[in-house]
Amino acid sequence: MVSNLVVITFDNETDASACLKSLRSMEKQGQMSIEDTAVLVKDQSGKLKTINEASGAVETGAVVGGMIGVMLSFLFPIAGLVVGIGGGALVGKLLNTGVEGQFVKDLGEELKPGMSALFIVGKGSNHEAVRAALEPYKGTLYQTNVSSELEDELRRVLR
Repeated sequence: MVSNLVVITFDNETDASACLKSLRSMEKQGQMSIEDTAVLVKDQSGKLKTINEASGAVETGAVVGGMIGVMLSFLFPIAGLVVGIGGGALVGKLLNTGVEGQFVKDLGEELKPGMSALFIVGKGSNHEAVRAALEPYKGTLYQTNVSSELEDELRRVLR
């Protein structure tokens, strides 16, 4: 299954985070799978703040690595846990399913003071549920790699 990137900009500092919270709620209900996110906020003075959650691959890698580390800790007490967690996080990072850092930086430079942006990488979503989660927000679809039909629907919902 192909991962989809959706980037939405908002004319205020709070909607990107609020929208992400709504989408995370859909994820907890099993309506979508989010692999990575980033929220950019440019405050009124022009200072850019990036909130980048750990991608699912890094989280999974760290958990698996931690479990391996616990097993190794019976043989090599402290070193096993440290090596296991660090190695698992590295494996997850190498899977590279996240949002491209340079793209985030470039959009951050384009945002005007008082704006925010939401980057979402996900797959396997219930489009009706996602549409319902986005409906309360007014934003601009900045970039995506979804089908043209879904892109048009997202643009209509965000108006």
